[in-house]
Amino acid sequence: MGPLRGLRVLDLATLFAGPLAATLLGDFGADVVKVEHPAVPDPSRGHGPAKDGIGLWWKLLGRNKRTITLDLSTPGGRDTLLRLAATADVIVENFRPGTLEKWGLGWPELSAANPRLVLARVTAFGQQGPYAHRPGFGTLAEAMSGFAAVTGEPDGPPTLPPFGLADSIAALTCAYAVMTALAGRERTGHGQVVDLAIIEPILTVLGPQPLWYDQLGHVQPRTGNRSANNAPRNTYRSADGRWLAVSASAQSVAERVMRLVGRPELITEPWFATGAGRARHADVLDDAVGGWIADRKAEEVLCAFEEAEAAVALVYDVRDVMADPQFAALDTVTEVDDPELGPLRMQNILFRLSETPGGIRWAGRPHGADTTEVLVELGLSGAEIAALRTEGAL
Repeated sequence: MGPLRGLRVLDLATLFAGPLAATLLGDFGADVVKVEHPAVPDPSRGHGPAKDGIGLWWKLLGRNKRTITLDLSTPGGRDTLLRLAATADVIVENFRPGTLEKWGLGWPELSAANPRLVLARVTAFGQQGPYAHRPGFGTLAEAMSGFAAVTGEPDGPPTLPPFGLADSIAALTCAYAVMTALAGRERTGHGQVVDLAIIEPILTVLGPQPLWYDQLGHVQPRTGNRSANNAPRNTYRSADGRWLAVSASAQSVAERVMRLVGRPELITEPWFATGAGRARHADVLDDAVGGWIADRKAEEVLCAFEEAEAAVALVYDVRDVMADPQFAALDTVTEVDDPELGPLRMQNILFRLSETPGGIRWAGRPHGADTTEVLVELGLSGAEIAALRTEGAL
């Protein structure tokens, strides 16, 4: 069941960045054990729409994970976590810095229990610095990274995404960081700490803005759908009310688009020869492309662009994604059988491997569903498990 089979991951994190990183590892075969507080489950179980009282977001975020309950602040919970750590390869956590240490579960204790352990610490601001102990979420990273400042219309306010963008980028980065640390372990024989601040990966994704500012004093403005580096690049509405996105990042594609929309004379303009030059004349190009598309139905536009080998796509909502033949061919949205809700359709794993593919073994399971199974595997007796329940550790 995937190339990471045999790898054990303890997911102590809540909400999105840390748990999603663990999900990505589980998708390729890792045995992910989700550890939740007995009385306070991961809040993602209650985020967004629910069916029959069961949160649907959790079905995605919790897939391929076994779920146990453990109160780490209790002596029994602490001792059990250390026993679990001795069997694990990776722990993913996102408590505020100092919390694990307060419970006697800091890096000295965890690495003593398992010198080969990798501890991935995912927080808003990292483990050091003046903001380290502040509470924070992905929204703050979207604001502080500069993302919001460049998103939106030029005369409008900064715009935040309506989904966990910074968290998701951090999750992808965390999964990569964990695999990098594990590769390092193969060389050194011992584990290490991954310190990942959610404010950082999204800044890298935004491109060379710090470099531009450092060398040129340039601050990227908000430009809406337009780009300062090429044109035409925008969304345009068809005669039947559909929105289409056009991109002409390559010179050859820009020329094909102008010929297609009946404005070949623009190609001979000196400014047309560079992306930046075209961007400075975006009004002219948008009028040409937008006017041509406005006179035609979306299907006609798509066919004409495809014949011209120019880049275009309909602006989809989720209904279009679910019905699209290309997504269907890739099995991008796949069906998973769930004992609680029956067949579910959700995003498939991120990529396909030809020799050691991953897969979705099950959707998110109920709170604490595997507690007894995991603890029995750990070697705890029935009496020990009952004592932990009496203590309130489970």
